[in-house]
Amino acid sequence: MERARRPWLALIVVSLGTFAVLLDGTIVNVALPSIITSLHASLDQALWVVNAYLLVFAALLIFASRLGDMFGPRRLFTAGLALFAVASALCGVAQSPGQLIAARALQGVGAAALTPQAMVIIQAVFPRERMGAAFGVFSSMVGLAAVSGPTLGGVLTSYLSWRWVFYVNLPIAAAGIALAYLYVPDIRTGRRHRLDLGGVLLASTGLAAVVYGVIEGQRYSWGEVAYGITIPEIIGAGLAALAGFVAWERRHAQPLVPLRLFRSRTFAIMVGLNVAVQFALQSMLLVNSINLQSVLGFTAVHAGLTSLPLTLALTAVAPFAGRLSDRLGGKYVLMAGLALFALGIAGVAAVSATHATSLTFSPVLLVAGLGMGAIFAPLATEAMRAAPPLLAGAASGVLNTGRQLRQLIHDVFSHGYITAMHPTLALSVVILLAGGAACLLLPRHPAAGAEPTAAQAPRTAETVPATTR
Repeated sequence: MERARRPWLALIVVSLGTFAVLLDGTIVNVALPSIITSLHASLDQALWVVNAYLLVFAALLIFASRLGDMFGPRRLFTAGLALFAVASALCGVAQSPGQLIAARALQGVGAAALTPQAMVIIQAVFPRERMGAAFGVFSSMVGLAAVSGPTLGGVLTSYLSWRWVFYVNLPIAAAGIALAYLYVPDIRTGRRHRLDLGGVLLASTGLAAVVYGVIEGQRYSWGEVAYGITIPEIIGAGLAALAGFVAWERRHAQPLVPLRLFRSRTFAIMVGLNVAVQFALQSMLLVNSINLQSVLGFTAVHAGLTSLPLTLALTAVAPFAGRLSDRLGGKYVLMAGLALFALGIAGVAAVSATHATSLTFSPVLLVAGLGMGAIFAPLATEAMRAAPPLLAGAASGVLNTGRQLRQLIHDVFSHGYITAMHPTLALSVVILLAGGAACLLLPRHPAAGAEPTAAQAPRTAETVPATTR
């Protein structure tokens, strides 16, 4: 009985750490006005409190996934969580904008180190017939973190202090580190990995340049930054570096991201769907947040509570969607989820009006939450099932990098965005429906023909988790 429970205990631990990291990506936004007042920060400095974290986090995810392959995902998970906790404490005691920005960048390093490891650990400790249920629980935590940050941030900032949006990470991290050594196995692939330094340089530089260009584009009116260098040139250089990364990976013996991952039609479709869903999710959350607070005059806490039906539906449905994926395959669960999510977004656009109340939005946000809950678990499950065990780290790095697009979308559209509310939501609906159509290309029962997971693959002495030897 104890052995049967261990995978679920490991799942709880990695979900806890991931929750803290993803929560931090949204909770800080609500505290920015208080930070500006308390630290006498300029608007640019306040924006970099958010952007320093995003920039480092996004740029290092693929690199961190390879470090997990080299040193073991549990070791990277706990080290990243410890660094994240230390950086959170430094954020909380910061006395100047510069100190806070530096601590936020350090948080990004810790977050990047631990985030890709969670999906690798889940794939390794669960048999494939229960992987959907596991990713269902994990997706509940991921979705809950994504949508509950503004509410929790509003409560902490209003009733305690902006510093508590960082201090709240400390008990979560402490519990995660202690429990990881008790319940998360020390998984090793049994293969000696080398660090692809050229790939690390190209990928990190390219991602950093693109992310920097996008988040700073509005500030410089998409023109010159300094010394004649413009934002489009920075983004173009980043894209060139990423193209060079792809060319480099094709020739390297042990690439950071083996391109053969994308030979799997299922994995390629899941990566595309991941980007599409993140675009639609951030578009809806951003538009609705601006509408509720700037147009309808809701407080941050009131706006967060208005979104409670979405949060509850997502959290409740995701585990069941994961179990359905185990039984039926993810194809039709995904199609149903994408259709419901599109319907919910269309509903948000339809009911938005100057006389709307919280109850006005409840039914459509409930539908959107049901759709989101039916998307996240089968998407992660089918993507990781399609990845060979030895490439699980790379697969997780790719998926998590795509997830960070939601913050980039926030920065691109945060200025004057509400004026394009209906066209933007309409675009999200179209993208989701196109994603649903793409699901027709998936096999009906992908679980039957996919490659074995690390839990089923023959294990050497190194691949057997230390806690079960």
